[in-house]
Amino acid sequence: MSARVAGLTRGTIATAPSVCRDCVWWQSRGNRTASKERWIERVEEESGEWGTIYYDDDGSVLGSMQYGPAGFFPRASDLPAGPPSDDAVLVTCVYLTGRGGEWVEKSLLLAAIGEARDQGAKALEAFAYRYAERDRAAERMLVHRTVFPRDFLEDFGFVTLRVQGRVELCRLELAGLAPIEEGRRARVLRVVQEAFTPEGASVPTP
Repeated sequence: MSARVAGLTRGTIATAPSVCRDCVWWQSRGNRTASKERWIERVEEESGEWGTIYYDDDGSVLGSMQYGPAGFFPRASDLPAGPPSDDAVLVTCVYLTGRGGEWVEKSLLLAAIGEARDQGAKALEAFAYRYAERDRAAERMLVHRTVFPRDFLEDFGFVTLRVQGRVELCRLELAGLAPIEEGRRARVLRVVQEAFTPEGASVPTP
């Protein structure tokens, strides 16, 4: 079995990291707690897959990322620098198991960019945190899983929309990205293979 990236759906959520299976932090707001099952039913009916999971070549999970149209995540309206734009796909969070964290996160974000383009979204947005230069890489990549390092998003072309303290809402316009002639996941994973594969790392397949 080779490494691969699969869509996050009701069929694959059971293989996601345990902390992600029942979490409804982004789907809830205030004192109202959402039902994950009903939320999944709604988002899949209206939009389809709502994230991706990265499997290693032995079938173990290296990480998962959740995203979808911003309106499906009420919590985002209350965050510093929010709310996200109505026309954007919002990347809400990523969970990494610790092996090859930055490599896995890049792969998952590239897959999200490809999925959003295929769905006709105008942009991808995410909340970012501006770390001090002295902060260790492990803290930057693993501690704040619901906000991304600002320089990490900047490497993909995200620009800042709003700032509140050290939190920023960042946006990547999809209309200006050069089209690639391959299929949905194949296109972004080929880019991963060519641009981001560290020596000895497992390369995912569609």
